[in-house]
Parts: sequence; structure tokens; C-alpha cells
Amino acid sequence: QVQLVESGGGLVQPGGSLRLSCAASGFTFSSYAMSWYRQGPGKERELVAVISSTGGYTNYAESVKGRFTISRDNAKNTVYLQMSTLKPEDTAVYYCKAENIATMKGPVEYWGRGTLVTVSS
Repeated sequence: QVQLVESGGGLVQPGGSLRLSCAASGFTFSSYAMSWYRQGPGKERELVAVISSTGGYTNYAESVKGRFTISRDNAKNTVYLQMSTLKPEDTAVYYCKAENIATMKGPVEYWGRGTLVTVSS
């Protein structure tokens, strides 16, 4: 059974930091690119950061560049999002996604259920 379980969300003051984790199981984690998305109140879901299957490539939304860092540990089947200098506009439910466009079944993606990050004083 495929599972992606996010953790690490919570309430943090502006300027603070949080590290989100996404633990994967039920599929070959090291073959999948991993992404973090977020959906703020009244907003559409948006891509925050992506990391390739090996970790050799990363990319970020302009709004988080220089503040967020995505990383992965393939030995632990976990992807992370280190968030610093948080702003109220970073408030959102954060989701992780696993994607492999080259499986025998065609493109495959899996989503977690999300973890809430609230940035407020």
C-alpha cells in the first residue's frame, strides 16, 4: 500500500523556521521525483519545490527561493522541506507528491494528505 505521510507542520512566528518531512512507503522511493506543493486559504494549490530521484536537481518557486530548501534521504525514504524566514503568506497546507513519468504503467503520481503550516504572531 502506497503511503506518503507529511509531518512537521505547526504554528510559527514570522521569521521563524520549520522542517517538514514526508515519509514514503509502498513504492520504490529512489525512482521517483519528489515535490512539495502548498495550498493557502482561498488559493489554488501551487508547486513549491521539486527534487529529482537522485537529488541532483532541485528547483523552487520564486516566492520561496533562498528561504526554502528541499532535500531527500533515499536510505530513509524521506523527503524534507527546510523552511526559514517564514512569512504570513507561507501559511498553507503543505503536500508532498511522488512522481515517476517512466513506469511500465505510464506516468504515476502519489500524494500525501498534507500538513498545516501557520505563520502568525
